[in-house]
Amino acid sequence: MASLKQRFQSFLEEKNVITHFLAKLEKKTGVPKYYLATGSIAFVGLYLTFGYGASLLCNLIGFVYPAYASVKAIESSNKEDDTTWLTYWVVYGVFSVAEFFSDLFLFWFPFYYVGKCAFLIWCMAPVAWNGSQFLYHRVVRPLFLKHHVAVDRVASDLSGRAIDAASTVTREVLQTLALSRSLLTSPGAPQLPPDQSPPR
Repeated sequence: MASLKQRFQSFLEEKNVITHFLAKLEKKTGVPKYYLATGSIAFVGLYLTFGYGASLLCNLIGFVYPAYASVKAIESSNKEDDTTWLTYWVVYGVFSVAEFFSDLFLFWFPFYYVGKCAFLIWCMAPVAWNGSQFLYHRVVRPLFLKHHVAVDRVASDLSGRAIDAASTVTREVLQTLALSRSLLTSPGAPQLPPDQSPPR
């Protein structure tokens, strides 16, 4: 427990968006940022447990900071942070698909959104035992390596069929338009009376 508290305090000494905001708040209120941070965490935890819109708050926590960090990673010349955040998004995507099917049953459990939020924070945490790295190397990567050839084959087959269908539809539409035009311009085509003009 003491090491967790030390890690938390060392995180509060780092320079990032959260600690910068807490430092500004500390300067305005006079309350140390350690208490501001722990109070904020307690408030968010209680809100996730009892508050209205806990799902939205949980999804914002799992999306907003990672999106910000991903843009920063794209703009930096370091490729290691790109890999880190790309791994997060792959795990986030797999989790979102799995949650879509299980959410109907799971959201009835007490503390569901607290657990989901803790899971997402674990996946984005800048620690050696990061959740997204762990899940990617233990679950996602082995499944990908096992099935990627079959998935590539199916995707290639589907894209070929989609292109064939699109070209067939385009060809039929063009033929129909050409036939309609030739029928309208032929000498035996019905003519409108002089007082009736086609609608514009």
